Amino acid sequence: MSIRHDVKRYPGLAPLTVFFFLYLYAPLAVIVVYSFNANRVAGVWTGFSLKWYGSALNNAALMNALETSLTVAAVATIVSTLVALSAALAIIRGKNLRFRKLSETIVNLPLLLPEIVLAVATLLLFSLLDIQNGMLRLIIAHSAFCTPFAFLPIRARLQGMSLDFEEASADLYADRWTTFRRVTLPLIFPGVFSGAMLAFLISMDDFITSNLLSTGGSTTLPVYIFSLIRAGTSPELNAIATLLILASLVLATVALLVSARGARENAEP
Repeated sequence: MSIRHDVKRYPGLAPLTVFFFLYLYAPLAVIVVYSFNANRVAGVWTGFSLKWYGSALNNAALMNALETSLTVAAVATIVSTLVALSAALAIIRGKNLRFRKLSETIVNLPLLLPEIVLAVATLLLFSLLDIQNGMLRLIIAHSAFCTPFAFLPIRARLQGMSLDFEEASADLYADRWTTFRRVTLPLIFPGVFSGAMLAFLISMDDFITSNLLSTGGSTTLPVYIFSLIRAGTSPELNAIATLLILASLVLATVALLVSARGARENAEP
């Protein structure tokens, strides 16, 4: 049944859909438009200007927060993706793995618990271990809660991959490492890349954990933006938000293109 036929069958579906997307994206459109406002008052339009983008990019505190977020997100992405890849291989391809469902549940546990609970528990753990370095605390915490986000696309890709390729490699006397490097990894790379991008975006976007664990000199971008909001909205804040939206769209587009290319390559005979 086509979508057009469904819309005709349910007359209220079309306006409800339009309202939903307006409700979801209209605030983002307002932020983007008013980031070009020349007036210092965010809600009063007086003319077009790019000065707030220059002001944001020349803000030393903002650049430091961005550098901290990028550093934490990059390291956490590498660690969480490696852990997720290892876990997916063990759970999906492990032949003698006991408690397979329990292992998968443990990996996905950060998705099932409220983030504030994990953040408080992590803070207490670091206090008991006397870990005071803010960057180290952020990297460990972000690596932990980003792992299930990287795990899900990798697991899905690995489950959809036929065992025939790996068995053919084994028949040609390739060892496990060669099979993984030359056969398995190229085939599941779109899933690995998607998981890494998802982990990176989740880390960059995190506020609750970062707000509890950050110390002086390790303020992340979301925490810094929150401090600006408490002082009131400004066109500079709108410019920062617009740049973040643009970066997210670029990363999402790249991830979709890589996934689509992987799907086309797998579909080819």
